[in-house]
Amino acid sequence: MPDLRNAQGEPTGALYGVVNMLRKLVSDHKADYAACIFDARGKTFRDDLYPDYKSHRPPMPEDLAAQIEPIHQAVKALGWPVLAIEGVEADDVIGTLACHATKQDIHTIVSTGDKDLAQLVDSHVTLVNTMSGEVLDEPGVQNKFGVSPERIVDYLMLIGDAVDNVPGVTKVGPKTAVKWLSEFGSIEGLVEQAEAIKGVAGSNLREAIPQFPLTRELLTVKCDCDLTGHVNAMADLEPRQPDTGTLQALYEKYGFRSWLRELTGDAERVPQGDARVIAEAPAAPAELRYQVIAGWPAFDEWMALIAEAPLVALDTETTSLNEMQASLVGISMSVEPGVACYIPVAHRGPDHPEQLPKAEVLERLRAWLQDPARPKLLHHAKYDTHVFANEGIALAGIQDDTMLQAYVLESHRGVGLADLSQRYLGRSGINYEDLCGKGAKQIGFDEVAVEKAGHYACEDADFTLQLHQALRPRVAADAGLERIYQLEIEVSRVLTVIERNGVKVDAAELGQQSHRLGQEMLTLEQRAYDLAGQPFNLNSPKQLGEILFGRMQLPVVRKTASGAPSTDEEVLTKLAQDYPLPQVLLEYRGLSKLKSTYTDKLPRMINARTGRVHTHYSQAAVITGRLASSDPNLQNIPVRTEAGRRVREAFIAENGVLLSADYSQIELRIMAHVSDDENLQRAFAAGEDIHRATASEIFGVALADVTSEQRRAAKAINFGLIYGMGVFGLASNLGITRDAAQAYIDRYFARYPGVAQYMEQTRQLARQQGYVETVFGRRLQMPDIRAASGPRRQGAERAAINAPMQGTAADLIKMAMVAVQDWLDADQLATRMIMQVHDELVLEVPDSELEVVRARVPELMCSVATLRVPLVAEVGVGPNWEQAH
Repeated sequence: MPDLRNAQGEPTGALYGVVNMLRKLVSDHKADYAACIFDARGKTFRDDLYPDYKSHRPPMPEDLAAQIEPIHQAVKALGWPVLAIEGVEADDVIGTLACHATKQDIHTIVSTGDKDLAQLVDSHVTLVNTMSGEVLDEPGVQNKFGVSPERIVDYLMLIGDAVDNVPGVTKVGPKTAVKWLSEFGSIEGLVEQAEAIKGVAGSNLREAIPQFPLTRELLTVKCDCDLTGHVNAMADLEPRQPDTGTLQALYEKYGFRSWLRELTGDAERVPQGDARVIAEAPAAPAELRYQVIAGWPAFDEWMALIAEAPLVALDTETTSLNEMQASLVGISMSVEPGVACYIPVAHRGPDHPEQLPKAEVLERLRAWLQDPARPKLLHHAKYDTHVFANEGIALAGIQDDTMLQAYVLESHRGVGLADLSQRYLGRSGINYEDLCGKGAKQIGFDEVAVEKAGHYACEDADFTLQLHQALRPRVAADAGLERIYQLEIEVSRVLTVIERNGVKVDAAELGQQSHRLGQEMLTLEQRAYDLAGQPFNLNSPKQLGEILFGRMQLPVVRKTASGAPSTDEEVLTKLAQDYPLPQVLLEYRGLSKLKSTYTDKLPRMINARTGRVHTHYSQAAVITGRLASSDPNLQNIPVRTEAGRRVREAFIAENGVLLSADYSQIELRIMAHVSDDENLQRAFAAGEDIHRATASEIFGVALADVTSEQRRAAKAINFGLIYGMGVFGLASNLGITRDAAQAYIDRYFARYPGVAQYMEQTRQLARQQGYVETVFGRRLQMPDIRAASGPRRQGAERAAINAPMQGTAADLIKMAMVAVQDWLDADQLATRMIMQVHDELVLEVPDSELEVVRARVPELMCSVATLRVPLVAEVGVGPNWEQAH
């Protein structure tokens, strides 16, 4: 179940899932009789038969255990009869009820995802999995498992049941089980012919035969349970009237708003004194007052409304999602829930009504839009700021942004307006594609009928205002979240400036690079042909697989979902350690990606109006708080290859030089701060090469005597531990044995005990509260930290260790961006910030300002926060990005 939580942080995912499934079953099937069956406490007859039954199951996760009681309450309150019979399992009770129903010619739906219950399916019994939508009748069971329902127990006896720790026949899987049952008809027929099964499989089968009677008893659903006193007649299972009082209390407590509104018909009742919960669910307006402004009198009325409103929700409708090219089609505003207007200014088409002229509308709104003292609320304010800038309006007074509020609260979830409205308001508005169509037939918003467009646009502004009422108090209730939110609001403003500044690229240089890359690719292509012994399409995974694993017989590292040998980058990298062709293919792919993504594409992305390339920074896309760059992605240009560095040479200064300022080893410094490790802090305070210092500590040699190999190992450990690397990863990275890698890690932790302690405490804290935090209070949710799956949980634990460092680094560079831009604005400098790439800021600096900027920028970057170790920013200058970096 998803890691959902209510306002108090209590887990609600399992409760939500169960209630949702039961509601769906009632809606879909309209049953005359119903029961929800739980396992009773204590042992069952299977435990007596086989003490190891289910012994491998891990204990119930704490979050699930906490939801069991409210789940029982909710099921009963929904009107479902509830059964839990001692001494047997829920499956047995289900089987017994199904048999009773069949005898009375009643059809039974069993809602389950458990394959064991497929043995119950017949002309009267069907399985429905409400989580996947799968329906299994008799043909369905045959299609899924390859055997009929009456052979399911035989099938399970052969393959075993790892979940319940029921042994099968060693190394016999579904394919072999189906083959044997198809050939011999049943387990009994197979046992009779067991001597005919040759090889290891036959030997394993014969070895398992003595346990078959026990296995059958464990796997067979008992259909004759004594239900006396629980169910005396089918009438006992007639659904009851819901207990609305209990449901209302549960929905209020656990924050199920849409169900609560459905139950009460109005706003949810909320316990008094809990401002956080009250703020979460504003009541839906009794009636909507949405207005399309078609004349100046109505426009003037709204001008008076927004002049008096303490906060106005503002939104734009445009011709494009590209913020640098988008043209304004209309403006919507909301001043209170359910009250909004839409001012169309550029709808086109033969049937559109008269609209107020765009130029005059903007001129009349200009003073209000540009007034920093008039508070405005937007969803993704950066986009709208660009749109107004395209129209000659410098939007000011952006006080709040619901996208950023949601991101600060739940960075691991979607922040789209439609998603948030459904999640927090229980409301879904008009879908954009329903309005404009999709694919090749999609029309522009300026072609949508004004009345339809008006309702859609009013909803956007109205929902933004209601979301603000739900989200803003939750942010304000936590000092750390409030601090991060205010930072994000400032960062949004700075990113708007950086995106509009853009960066100058040398199109002629990129053209030459494209030609050179093409020539290098042709050379690599011919070399690949020579190594393969024949020509083939290097871009075809199928042909590549045939060459590598068919013709050349290279070892198969991993298979795709379809069963074909994988030829992805990870596989080729592994094979390249021993074979030349995979290395050539990797080089070819790297050059091909550079050519298609950058040298060919960048010249086409130059804005005709500005002559520069303008990337888009997604502020609310990465869980850790980092920015994501796209169209083009400036953060993904490789720096370790010569071809990648050449691409950076095409990023040039239009006026003066480029200056690059980069935080030095920022995540290791943050590790030294959060772990409070004395040895790590001492090395940074002394200004030592941290990798050399680490090597000196773990290998027990003087700094001057550290070899390059020792430094390389120390560097791998330093960065590996930050990213949660284990013994296997380190061994693979350094090309050493696991024992040697373990010895390295043991020595590291012995010399840096604070790091080991930090890592263990962070794992425990993440498991306990479901999230970790950066130094400055950014909350990083870890939804998989309590997962039952080992790999998912282990991945979440690694992420929990790294996230505070990566997130704190993101906070620092964002603080630095704001500080630098504030200084540039205050001193009215001509220097422009043009890129932010991970821990690096890039500025275009006129020659006359170079001296002051070179001195001041690193000072600002290092003074935005005080850690237990000094921050260091390294500065480079050059005519292009590569020389400046």
